[in-house]
Amino acid sequence: MRPPRRRSTDVLLELIRRHGGGLRGKRVVDVGSGDGTLVRLMAAEGARVLGVETSERQLAKATAAPPVADEGHVRGEAQALPAGADSADVVVFFNSLHHVPAGDGMERALAEAVRVLGVGGLLYVGEPIAEGPFFDLCRPVDDETEVRARAQAALDAACRRGWVVEVEDVVFLHTVRLRDYDAFIERLVSANHEREATAKRLDAHLREAFHRLAVPLPDGSGPDGFGIDQPTRARLFRKTG
Repeated sequence: MRPPRRRSTDVLLELIRRHGGGLRGKRVVDVGSGDGTLVRLMAAEGARVLGVETSERQLAKATAAPPVADEGHVRGEAQALPAGADSADVVVFFNSLHHVPAGDGMERALAEAVRVLGVGGLLYVGEPIAEGPFFDLCRPVDDETEVRARAQAALDAACRRGWVVEVEDVVFLHTVRLRDYDAFIERLVSANHEREATAKRLDAHLREAFHRLAVPLPDGSGPDGFGIDQPTRARLFRKTG
């Protein structure tokens, strides 16, 4: 059965509202915060948010944007979060856990998230599933089938170790919204600069695939706004005592 179509941010807000009473007044760490879009959204919801990002390119975008409320951005790694023990009510990995380096990196990142969370705190992990049109578009540049599976395995292991208990697991169809082909390329390489050379080499193939898979959006995204579907899995966990 086809999963329901949802915005990833709406799912995040809904799950935290249902299991944590919402974001207002919460201390949040956004791990792999990118250009700060999600940080600003959560701050606007009343949270005190720290965005942690490794990419200088992404961090520059985040710090250049005007702050909306109580938020900050720092350079740091998921495996060594720049936050104190028991200092957060919510830790978020929003399409970022699978970007943590291979080896034991994901396990260390989750251990850090648990360290930073207070007892009863929530861990939200949203991860794209390795299927669907957007995955097919990106796959020639970087096939993430294995790393996305590792991310889910790392979460399962965290549950087995008793670090967290899972409270909800949701699969839905998220539409990636892009202004045009150039915006797609910027999104692709911002997540991992090593993709840039491959993307340039495959430019003709990627352009053809983009215009074949992307669907014009009629809902106010502009005449040149496009959407490409990406099945996504969101899992919410609670830190145990």
